[in-house]
This record gives sequence, C-alpha cells and structure tokens, in this order.
Amino acid sequence: MEMGCHLAREEEFSPDDLEKADEIIKEYRGKPGALIPVLEKVQGVVGYLPESIQRRVARGLDIPLAQVYGVVTFYSFFTMTPRGKHQIRVCLGTACHVKGAQKVVDQLERELKCKVGECTEDGKFGLEAVRCLGCCALAPVMIVDEDVHKELKASRLSKIIKAYE
Repeated sequence: MEMGCHLAREEEFSPDDLEKADEIIKEYRGKPGALIPVLEKVQGVVGYLPESIQRRVARGLDIPLAQVYGVVTFYSFFTMTPRGKHQIRVCLGTACHVKGAQKVVDQLERELKCKVGECTEDGKFGLEAVRCLGCCALAPVMIVDEDVHKELKASRLSKIIKAYE
C-alpha cells in the first residue's frame, strides 16, 4: 500500500494522539479565528490532516466540514497525506533544473522507493518537488528538514540520506 494514497481512519491514530487533538480543539472552541491554529497544532500531533481528522475538528469547533477542508487545501503547510519523519524538498526551479535537479529527483525516487508527493513505506522520509528554494547560486539544491544541501550530485545522495536514518 502506498502511504500517500490511502484514506486514514481515526483508528489509525493512537488514542493518546486523538486525546491530544481533542484537548487542542476544546482549548480553542468558541474563539474567533481558531481554525488555523487548531489545524496547525492538530497536524503537529497526528502528523497530517486526513478527512477523518478534519471531521473531528469540524465537529469539535462546530463549523462546516467544507470550511475546514477549504483551509486545509488552501494553505500549503497543511497536508492530507502522511509526510515522512524527515521531509526532503528538491528544488526544480530554473537554475536547479538546468544544473541537473531532475537527475537528483530520479535518484531519490529510486533510493527511497517512493515517488514525489509520497513518503517511504517506513515513514522515515517524505519527498517533495518545489519550484524555488531561493538558493539559485547553490544549484541544484535540496532541503532535508531545515538543512540545505547544495551543488548536489546523484552520486552523493546515499551518503546524505544515511545521515538522517
């Protein structure tokens, strides 16, 4: 089963995580502008915001599910699919593309055995392609968590990935 393609049910989350999510929702219930902070904190606890969790937030805040879904899909920092423990973002902007970023992506997909937009089967790594990381002079570039890796070569990727295992 591909991690990024399944529909999560509440049973897939630990009772402790669901309890923490409920505490967050309760803390913000009735407060104006609560939705975004609740979603941020709940995603921090459970890792992502599948429909089952969005329903829980909507019920808890007494707002329509469509409103929750609209916010989750509008802001790029929210995700409805699992992300890996370590998030890898590879720049495919013009400078990085010209300097071979696609080869980097191709090698990462082979090595991690997952496609862009998915995470590894063990949940350790998530792989994303982004349009620009603002590091054009260092191209090609990827960021793992908050660490910038510059002037990448496909041959160096194994060593970089091993450092995060």
